[in-house]
Amino acid sequence: MSLNRSMLIIPGNNPQRLQNAPVFNPDLLALDLADGVSIDEKDSARILVKEAINFMDYENVQVVVRINSLQSGLGAKDIEVITPVKPVAFIVSQASAEQLQNVEKVLSESEKNAGLNQGSIGLIPVIETVEALENISSVLSASPRVNGVFFNAEGLARELGINRSKEGDEILYARSKVAMACRAAGIKSFDTVFTDVNDIEGLEKDSLNARNLGFTGKAAIDGRQIDTIHKIFV
Repeated sequence: MSLNRSMLIIPGNNPQRLQNAPVFNPDLLALDLADGVSIDEKDSARILVKEAINFMDYENVQVVVRINSLQSGLGAKDIEVITPVKPVAFIVSQASAEQLQNVEKVLSESEKNAGLNQGSIGLIPVIETVEALENISSVLSASPRVNGVFFNAEGLARELGINRSKEGDEILYARSKVAMACRAAGIKSFDTVFTDVNDIEGLEKDSLNARNLGFTGKAAIDGRQIDTIHKIFV
């Protein structure tokens, strides 16, 4: 991955947002087949994302795809269908070292079947569980494909049973640990989303805090957030 200041996450079942996303010029465009898609739309979203990568104007943006877990019975199909259109990476939710290694096995087979070189597609683990946070070094070293990390504070807060605040004091330890581990490993890191899409001043402050902790970029859920993120992560 080259520029890594921003990662815009959009649901893979929304044709209009898939079409309009490049207008906002994110460095990475993350097409979500997991949390952002209801169970009855998984199959259609998978095909829609494949067609979008194939035919939409994504020339100036790097596309990554967030897959469902292998345990759900959907993740392997996500990898099989999407691999031939060669996204930059697959995002792996609730990542652990074992899970990344299992995903890599499926991905290696899919690359072979698609006629791609082994290792063509990277992996971006999501740090959103206590286990992943406390074992982050093993997560980062689980596969040579790991070329980025996404810290999801919302998921971690749910597991801990704590409330999130705009100030983010409750996630300072976790944020710091993720940023430091990624710096030590030489891996790009994307800070958690700022969920109030209408609070640009709050987003700017939150982005500055993340940058000062060592993050190299930030995730977003609304295209209007991208310019502010780019202003902070130069």
